[in-house]
Amino acid sequence: MTHVSSFSAFARIIALVFAGLVVAGCAAPPPPTEVNDPLENTNRAIHSFNRGLDTVAVRPVSQIYGTIVPDPIRFGVSNFASNLGLPSSIINHTLQGAIRSAASNTGRFLMNTTIGIGGFLDPASALGVLEDETDFGETLHVWGTGEGAFVELPFFGPSTTRDAVGQVVDIVLDPVGVVVDTPVIYYAAGAQGLSGLDFRYRFTETVDSIYYDSADSYAQSRLIYLQNRRFDLGQDTGATDILLEEELYDDLYFE
Repeated sequence: MTHVSSFSAFARIIALVFAGLVVAGCAAPPPPTEVNDPLENTNRAIHSFNRGLDTVAVRPVSQIYGTIVPDPIRFGVSNFASNLGLPSSIINHTLQGAIRSAASNTGRFLMNTTIGIGGFLDPASALGVLEDETDFGETLHVWGTGEGAFVELPFFGPSTTRDAVGQVVDIVLDPVGVVVDTPVIYYAAGAQGLSGLDFRYRFTETVDSIYYDSADSYAQSRLIYLQNRRFDLGQDTGATDILLEEELYDDLYFE
């Protein structure tokens, strides 16, 4: 009975979100031409906090995790965490009208959840059914919401006002949170955290070069985030020196 009422509430929320998107419009905004950072002083303070957290906790713990835990186990946990994110992507692709991507992610989720033993294995990729990531920030973009101001979020890192709202909506509307009861939901959150540590470990040199080797780590991380995010949304800025893979800031801060 609890699941029935949860599904009903979830469906009503989705309907309201969809109605809001229709009202907002249906044309993606033009590509931004400059950095909009009116909160730079505050953002720099938060960036310093995030970098300090990385120095004293995230980086050293990720090194321990990456060194002690065997690769197959780390990859399995990361696959499991990635699989848990697929239902949210499916909903967002549907809201964006990207039915083919929604169907592909659905097939991937079903395949990895069953044959892949809950997602710890990834037979879908071996068969060419790859993940098409998206989020509610992209949904807002598709329906005409502008990028807004750049913001640095505690723990979550670089973002924009549009994407920050998207992160909140993705957390609230996450189907896994609706369907799964405790304590399983804690296992899911733990897997996502470990996946973030694994990512930090695998990209140690890249992240270190931004945080600790650049003259201005805040400006560098802001530039890289905005370049990659705009590129990911199809807003080609003409930049050719994108230092990170597109998913770096999606995974690094345990989102």
